[in-house]
Amino acid sequence: MGGIREKKAEYFAKLREYLEEYKSIFVVGVDNVSSQQMHQVRKALRGRGVVLMGKNTMVRRAIRGFISDLPDYEKLLPFIKGNVGFIFTNESLKDIKEVIVANKVAAPARSGAVAPEDIWVKAMNTGMEPGKTSFFQALGVPTKIARGTIEIVSDVKVVEAGNRVGPSEASLLNLLNISPFTYGLTVVQVYDQGQVFPSTILDITDEELVSHFVSAVTTVAAISLAAGYPTLPSVGHTLINNYKNLLAVAIASSYHYPEIEELIDRIENPENYASAAPAAAAASGDAAPAEEAAAEEEDESDDDMGFGLFD
Repeated sequence: MGGIREKKAEYFAKLREYLEEYKSIFVVGVDNVSSQQMHQVRKALRGRGVVLMGKNTMVRRAIRGFISDLPDYEKLLPFIKGNVGFIFTNESLKDIKEVIVANKVAAPARSGAVAPEDIWVKAMNTGMEPGKTSFFQALGVPTKIARGTIEIVSDVKVVEAGNRVGPSEASLLNLLNISPFTYGLTVVQVYDQGQVFPSTILDITDEELVSHFVSAVTTVAAISLAAGYPTLPSVGHTLINNYKNLLAVAIASSYHYPEIEELIDRIENPENYASAAPAAAAASGDAAPAEEAAAEEEDESDDDMGFGLFD
């Protein structure tokens, strides 16, 4: 009993140390994860984070004991259930998540396992003898005999995502050496500086954040302008709109001031500005043929000298 108490006290002290040292925590699911996979994850996180496992009851008890000093960690309690562990880090959350979920291993289908995605049997030559045709027919897999072996003639979905794999489907997949499942650590929840959120938040890119921000600012500006209530996003639009109104009034009332002299001249003498653009375009157009002609003459002179032989 004394040894157990000492181990608990040591575990509580280690957990308290990690909570104080690291600002971010990944609550990870470890169902069907082998000890070798855990070793690989620990190795990949070396120097960037630490992995801590423990009984859920003991972890909850420890955190409740720390709540008076570390109240933010109470938010983790609802997620400490099932087969979970903890990864503590101060590094980039996105980078650490990639390390966590990268280590996966393929596994054969087991009867009763839930399919995470649709499981398909592809068209192929199985190499099996014709005597097993009835087995495929029972599962609705279309086959034909080709060169004395069973050939699956089209792709077939044998298990839909979210459904359990039946004994027959498991036997078929194992018979064809198909391993449709992959097992590895999964991120259940992320804690970062007092905030708890799902790992999908980490998949949002900077471009998406900027686009959402711009969309929100545009919406606020539109509402502000429509309601006549000034806000920071709408101030620039209000100033521009008011200046446009000022220009319209000045032109309509023939009240000229130095800043709009060029605008007035454009309105009163549009032909002066209309002819300028074609002239500039023509000048640039004439220059281009002249340059091309000069280049052609240079090429011709090179050919005359016999240099064209080396092109």
